[in-house]
Amino acid sequence: VQLQASGGGLVQAGGSLRLSCAASGSIYSINTMGWYRQAPGKQRELVAGITSRGSTNYADSVKGRFTISKDNAKNTVYLQMNSLKPEDTAVYYCKADPVTYQSGSAYYTKVLWGQGTLVTVSS
Repeated sequence: VQLQASGGGLVQAGGSLRLSCAASGSIYSINTMGWYRQAPGKQRELVAGITSRGSTNYADSVKGRFTISKDNAKNTVYLQMNSLKPEDTAVYYCKADPVTYQSGSAYYTKVLWGQGTLVTVSS
């Protein structure tokens, strides 16, 4: 099982980007999925999260600008980022916490991180 993130890139301030993160493998269920980011010299921080029931939460710094959503059938989570600011520049990581998956006849649970995708917002 793994997470594959995509959608990062270079955008001017005020622009938009949409990140995607797809979970693959013999997945039985996913509890919470979220997006985190880490800027140079800073700690990784939560940007937005969404539960299996669709409840969402956001960092104060992105409320009103970012929207997290998911497609359960595709085991994919999205982050729509609007009105981007230079301070949004970071590597964005997706997380699935936890994933329950099947291997052989057994089920296992683990936390998964995606590989990160770089978002650069120019002023």
